[in-house]
Amino acid sequence: MLPPIILSIAGSDCSGGAGIQADIKTISALGGYAASVITAVTAQNTLGVQSVYPIPADMVKAQIASVMDDLRPDAVKIGMVYDAGIVTAIVDCLQTYTPECIVYDPVMISTSGRRLMTEETIQVIKTELFPLCTLITPNLNEASLLWGQTITGTVEMRQAAQELSCRYNTAILVKGGHLEGNDMCDVLYCRQPSAGADVLPSGCILYSNPKIESRNLHGTGCTLSSAIATFLAGGNKLDEAVCKAKEYIGTAINRGKDMNIGHGNGPLWHFPLSE
Repeated sequence: MLPPIILSIAGSDCSGGAGIQADIKTISALGGYAASVITAVTAQNTLGVQSVYPIPADMVKAQIASVMDDLRPDAVKIGMVYDAGIVTAIVDCLQTYTPECIVYDPVMISTSGRRLMTEETIQVIKTELFPLCTLITPNLNEASLLWGQTITGTVEMRQAAQELSCRYNTAILVKGGHLEGNDMCDVLYCRQPSAGADVLPSGCILYSNPKIESRNLHGTGCTLSSAIATFLAGGNKLDEAVCKAKEYIGTAINRGKDMNIGHGNGPLWHFPLSE
């Protein structure tokens, strides 16, 4: 038996709620085999990030080559990339090994609005990494930065998703979890949706679910992108993979909402609750 193999290229979260650790939990919970390449070691917990130590670009490249030469992943998920040198190393490897599915969660701006990358790094990502991706999953702040306009609702989300998809020749999922209102709305624009998909006149697909009240949302973006990559590796079409990943993350948020792990923004619960 060969399970789908998913490679996560991301930073390490020592508290276990986000980054590589959340990716491995998600992939494992969904029946995939998780391999990992660490781009940075962080000192962080549910209260915030205290320190970041980037891994040298040549070591990132060596890790990717080791996994690709042996395991041949069915999909790649990319998370935190700290600087332009690391981006270039990742791009070189993706061009060499040409994995079929690449999901990139562009950790450019935190949900609080803090810039996490230099402008140089963002430019390299836009010109070199984005065109290689199957799907990019920006949050509202990141999508606003990339689009060049502030996004305040689903109308702008649809416009941004379509325009960014055409600009970078890849599918775009704009995540609207922090919109005002009682629903969690994400908007997907992709070129070839599945037959029967609920496509809007704009060509976008809107995913809407009731918000779950929880203070434990650490690692939500990592979990969603990893779940999408896992479902793609399992043979699902893109819009189907996003739909299933949205269902999974809703369950993970619901399972973790009453837990008290840490003193701040706690993690999701990625596995079934024990009886």
